[in-house]
Amino acid sequence: MKISRIGHRYSDSLSGKTIDVWFARDNKRHLRSCLAHKVGIVKSDFVTVEIESLDQPAKSAEEAYLRLHLLSECQVKPNEQNLEGIFGLLNNVAWTSAGPVLPTRVDELRSLIADEHHQLAVTSIDKFPRMTDYVIPPGVRIGDADRVRLGAHLSSGTTVMHEGFVNFNAGTLGESMVEGRVTPGVVVGKNSDIGAGASIMGTLSGGGKQINSIGERSLVGANAGIGISLGDECIVEAGLYVTAGTKVKTPDGEVVAARALSGMSGLLFRRNSQTGVVEAIVTDASKWGGLNDSLHSND
Repeated sequence: MKISRIGHRYSDSLSGKTIDVWFARDNKRHLRSCLAHKVGIVKSDFVTVEIESLDQPAKSAEEAYLRLHLLSECQVKPNEQNLEGIFGLLNNVAWTSAGPVLPTRVDELRSLIADEHHQLAVTSIDKFPRMTDYVIPPGVRIGDADRVRLGAHLSSGTTVMHEGFVNFNAGTLGESMVEGRVTPGVVVGKNSDIGAGASIMGTLSGGGKQINSIGERSLVGANAGIGISLGDECIVEAGLYVTAGTKVKTPDGEVVAARALSGMSGLLFRRNSQTGVVEAIVTDASKWGGLNDSLHSND
């Protein structure tokens, strides 16, 4: 599928480095303005960006920005395009109240806008901007816009509370409550809840390749976490972190690594308060079909 969009680009006036690109939903030429442009720190122009195949990695910063827009516009779901190498394409940017600039030019910008009586605020120094400066998904609530990066996929009906965080190439597939951290590659199913302070292990740090997900009508309790996938109607009790290697007592009484239960539905993960053993309890007996024997074959 070939994609072609018109974007408004800011680039550094000295080095020519791409700072950001905004793609309007209607694919028409819409101007932006900021003080950094007015005083000559950045220059702007329109650029047409084409993506030949989403299966191939991006070739430029402009294309990287378009791919992030596609995610936040919910035109592409997380993990449906190749984002390999995206960090190397994006420049580190100081996101300021006077517009985005290279970090090395912040002091110059502060001086140049003094006559405008503008007190410069730098909200972050990062390669990814906040999503809401570029895309406003319909039907969502976001308590703190700084905690949702461009490239987050938020379906209609999603609420991201103030302590929630959604990274790029991650997000929700339906009505959801996000009060914890959703890391790259992770998708959260409809009517699921990520409790306050909860986290889901991703693939960016530590070299892991396992992509985790959460099914529908599931709950990861406050300050809990998972390094496995959850199916539908699962619960992880508050404060319990279930990594792939966590030893879990199954409903059959067998003790297995949690990875053997990854993706199963109808399970409650809890730590027995008397024995300290992590247990998987069936919440719906009809959903427990036992373990897949092939996962335990050592032949």
